[in-house]
Amino acid sequence: MSKTNEIGPIEVGYDVFVHDGDVKVGAVRVVHDHSIIVYVENAGDFSVARQAVAEVVEGKVVLRCDKLDAALKRAINHAHDSEDAAAGVLYPEPPAD
Repeated sequence: MSKTNEIGPIEVGYDVFVHDGDVKVGAVRVVHDHSIIVYVENAGDFSVARQAVAEVVEGKVVLRCDKLDAALKRAINHAHDSEDAAAGVLYPEPPAD
């Protein structure tokens, strides 16, 4: 099933990215008229408003970081913890003193 928004159709199974990023942070699991459900590895499902979608191109959904809630940003930061700790850090935390 696909639903169309102003920037193009979003379909279940599309990969999800932030910025123009090279690192996949999740996948679309459900498509609603005003939101999508995105599965983020190591964190589960998150509802993302259509307004947070920057673009949809070639099976990729790119999210607008400024429109994401704090819980989703944290999940994205830790999506690749089991692979390479540096790969998933898109919102660096300040160094501990």
